[in-house]
Amino acid sequence: MFLLNTTPDYRRPLDPRDAETLGVASAEEVERQLAFRDNHAETPLVALPGLAAEIGVAAIHVKDEGHRLGLGSFKALGGAYAVIRLVLEHAEKELGRTVDITELHSSEVRAVARAMTVACATDGNHGRSVAQGAQLVGARAAIFVHSGVSAERVAAIARFGADMIRVNGTYDDSVREAARVAEAKGWTIVSDTSWPGYERIPGLVMQGYTALVREALRKMPEPPTHVFIQSGVGGIAAAVAGHLAIKLGDRRPIFTVVDPARSACIVETARAGHPVTVAHGEPTVMAMLECYEPSLVAWRVLSRVADAFMTVDDEDAIAVMRRLANPVAADPAIVAGESGGVGLAGLVKAVADPAIKAALRIDADARIFVVNTEGATDPGKYQEIVGLAPAAVAAKNEAGAEA
Repeated sequence: MFLLNTTPDYRRPLDPRDAETLGVASAEEVERQLAFRDNHAETPLVALPGLAAEIGVAAIHVKDEGHRLGLGSFKALGGAYAVIRLVLEHAEKELGRTVDITELHSSEVRAVARAMTVACATDGNHGRSVAQGAQLVGARAAIFVHSGVSAERVAAIARFGADMIRVNGTYDDSVREAARVAEAKGWTIVSDTSWPGYERIPGLVMQGYTALVREALRKMPEPPTHVFIQSGVGGIAAAVAGHLAIKLGDRRPIFTVVDPARSACIVETARAGHPVTVAHGEPTVMAMLECYEPSLVAWRVLSRVADAFMTVDDEDAIAVMRRLANPVAADPAIVAGESGGVGLAGLVKAVADPAIKAALRIDADARIFVVNTEGATDPGKYQEIVGLAPAAVAAKNEAGAEA
């Protein structure tokens, strides 16, 4: 499925709240806070000239978030960042003064954090980030996971000391259960999706993601002409599209949101012109994107600054995982999890369809930006799909460098 944005809000200015959340000043503050993280390092921006030549575009750049903060996913930028912000804000109220990030590990702030419990629902990556953030500040974390989350992903979250709570049903069921329990117990929900009356914290999560956009723009020889970003509830797509729209203005790229065909809540929302919940059907291999209800904040952004919406099938996602692991020409290999390469899968599908290619104005001069949103967050599943262990794929680059 492919749709151009025909919603009434298309090309209207961002809501002032979203413009502030995703603006340059806020993004600069995200980067300032990241500098105080012990394991912070910019993730690689990888050029794929071989693939670009093969599909007939000028350049493809992949922001490889599989290396982010030791968590293997872009989500490391969101949940932990929001937890830290919330702890600092709570400390300001408790202490009656301004509290800076430099005081995060002070005895006063740690005492405030110890009295807090943060909670969220997750498919895996967001919960890992929230749990890591709680561990960093000394707060307690309660993470709700639905029945489709693998034991390996649950264990990866639990290692940060979080209390793991299983919920029957889908991701959206776990979101509702987390909100219910947190309200009853006085916990703070740190969700990456939003609903009526709950917008600010998901906005902070999205704000954290702006760091990857700033890093990428600094490294690219020229700004991209086209961007393809995958979407679950819409947070990463909205953060990238919103920040690019603010930063680049009239020079902003043509932005396409890519959904799994089996859980296309953003695409169906675009088709309806308002937020809709899609029916739960057969699970998708793109587990981190298996969401059936969009984030209201994310949609408010995307309805204004996304240019197109499309779906990809499970086979498309798998093909891109294998293509990145076994690159063409002299391109470097990239370890992309089941959801990681979905934006690139959208590009490959778009250029193969003359009508979509023309609608998006993709030509030989196009400069494409995509994000590998996750590495092999479930190594066993990755090896089953690709036929190689993640370490074996990464070793290809080391062997190439030695040669």
